Amino acid sequence: MTASLGRPAAGPGAGRKNLMQLIQLRWIAVVGQIATIAFVEWALDIRLPLAPMAAVLAALLALNLVSILRLKAWPQEVSNQELFLALTFDAAALTALLYLSGGATNPFAFLYLLQVTLAAVLLAAWSTWAMVVVTVACFGGLALAYRPLALAPGADLFELHVIGMLVCFALDAALLVIFVGRVSANLREGDARLAALRQQAAEEAHIVRMGLLASGAAHELGTPLSTLAVILGDWRRIPAIASDAELIADVDAMQAEVARCKAIVTGILLAAGEARGEAPAVTTMRAFLAEIVEDRRTARSVDALIYDDCFGDDVAIVSDSALKQVIGNVIDNAVEASPRWVGVLAERRGGTLAITVRDAGPGFAPEMIENLGRPYNSTKGRPGGGLGLFLVVNALRKLGGTVEARNRPEGGAEVLLTLPLAALMLEKPASHG
Repeated sequence: MTASLGRPAAGPGAGRKNLMQLIQLRWIAVVGQIATIAFVEWALDIRLPLAPMAAVLAALLALNLVSILRLKAWPQEVSNQELFLALTFDAAALTALLYLSGGATNPFAFLYLLQVTLAAVLLAAWSTWAMVVVTVACFGGLALAYRPLALAPGADLFELHVIGMLVCFALDAALLVIFVGRVSANLREGDARLAALRQQAAEEAHIVRMGLLASGAAHELGTPLSTLAVILGDWRRIPAIASDAELIADVDAMQAEVARCKAIVTGILLAAGEARGEAPAVTTMRAFLAEIVEDRRTARSVDALIYDDCFGDDVAIVSDSALKQVIGNVIDNAVEASPRWVGVLAERRGGTLAITVRDAGPGFAPEMIENLGRPYNSTKGRPGGGLGLFLVVNALRKLGGTVEARNRPEGGAEVLLTLPLAALMLEKPASHG
């Protein structure tokens, strides 16, 4: 058990889960108490005050019903004070039942240890010590005032006490295993959630650093790219080059590549929010996806880039340069792994855009799928490799989407990108009647 015992379990919803565990434990306790009372009354022929005991059990049932209504009607987290009051009520009910059945001489008085254990698991430190004080006071009071048991003639009190202690020990042990096991599962779930949040924070910090580096590099590249564009323009006017068709074709190709580099630099600055005064481009989803695929066909050498547009009814969206780069990056990776064939499928699944990119390459290594989205997770073996999918996963996550990767049974790999359409769609203007 971790050091978090003795304090409220961390993580959203932990208090509500722990209150539900208390409710379930109370159902078990009420059933066990009813069975014990019936056994003592009819099997051992020991007369008990059934009416007052029934009233105490009814109060426990009422507390359970109120607790269930609280969870359903009130979405707020369950506080430490609420859990403390619930455990205090349980201790008071146990005290009332023990008072009516022999007080401190009743072997079931050891159930107070269960209350203290639950407090140590669920409550803050001050509440745990308060529960210790409450249970000790209740036990001490029962030693002074209680209703003696009306034993049958000839009954062996010591033997009955030993049997009662055995039953009490078995009940204590079973309830502790059930309850503490469930609370431990809640704690492990909370720890896993915190670990995931820490991992996400570390990845986002890594992205911020990469963004700063990319933005700085884009600024630095702007000047040499502009210089290259001017030099290539001057070359076109040199007679020796202008008269040579082959050289002119090479200059045209270089100018196209320089223009492409400048567009990439501009896109980086736009994504970093450093290009001001430009309104966001409005397009449609089908045109947006078709433009990405056509751009990859032009930029990459691939024998067959097959695009299936199964999106259905078109919708107006705001063109997102970061998403365009993300999808293009996934297609580029597929082309690099499978230059002969890459398939891209765009579908609309309710309110979600689903893009599936398939290739006929060697597929993903198992460790790559297991560590999908972590930086430098790559089999390309070059410095800085593995950042593509890392950026894809985090960019999609920022937009509320997901990334899944798997190997196809027939060979090759498949990457599925899902994104809520609401993250890109234009808001419909409110109608005025």
